Amino acid sequence: MSVSTHIDDAKTRIRCERDATEAKLDAIKRFTDRVKELPPEPTPRSVQGVTAAAGALSHVSHSTEDRCQIVRRTFAETIRPQITDDAEKSESLHATIEAEFSESLAVALAPTTETSFSPELKEAVVSEANIRRVEVDVLRRALRREASRLDDAGAVVTDITEWITAKNETPLTALDFDELHRRHETLTDHRDRCEALARQRQEFLRSTTNHGGEIGISHRNLIPYIYQDFPVDYPVLTTVARLDSTCEECQRAVRQHLVRRA
Repeated sequence: MSVSTHIDDAKTRIRCERDATEAKLDAIKRFTDRVKELPPEPTPRSVQGVTAAAGALSHVSHSTEDRCQIVRRTFAETIRPQITDDAEKSESLHATIEAEFSESLAVALAPTTETSFSPELKEAVVSEANIRRVEVDVLRRALRREASRLDDAGAVVTDITEWITAKNETPLTALDFDELHRRHETLTDHRDRCEALARQRQEFLRSTTNHGGEIGISHRNLIPYIYQDFPVDYPVLTTVARLDSTCEECQRAVRQHLVRRA
């Protein structure tokens, strides 16, 4: 009989997170590709100021839908659906762009700002999108590593749990001294496996997933964030600790029978 654990719940959560991350990566790529295809507007003669993030400020009138508006619409159609849930739908597009990219880009692209889609502004938008793509890709790789660790931990936990379940079908009173001794030794091996698994998990939590040494995600911060609404902060460590405790209780019962048979 299989027993559901916090690790199983964690696997389900990670699958959802990985799907969402892949969708966001695809959205960023589609956004970037469409912005790259959008030709910049020629710099108007009546330029009041130019910045890399804000483009060219001008009082020259634009077409019905200027290119900054096209960028905003493209963002709304691609990236925004992947980063807002139902509770955040009321957040303005300006606020979402600011949170995802930067305040200066949100201002530069805002319809209330008379900014042309200059080559500098186009480059700034593409550059910021590429940075976000790298950050999300680092997250994707961190989630993939977590999924692999969960599979490994789940296999160990399942193996030990199934062994305990099968052995519990035979009462200790039906075992002779040698059988009791072998069961006690096997439980020791299982506890060693639990200890090794807990140690490996701690090592994973102390590590990071990086991109070129510049962008990285600390697993110590990522794991509690992913499982923040779980009843436990660390699903793997909690499951392993409880399993080790179960093995210890089983050993105690076996030892009592061994003493009686000695």
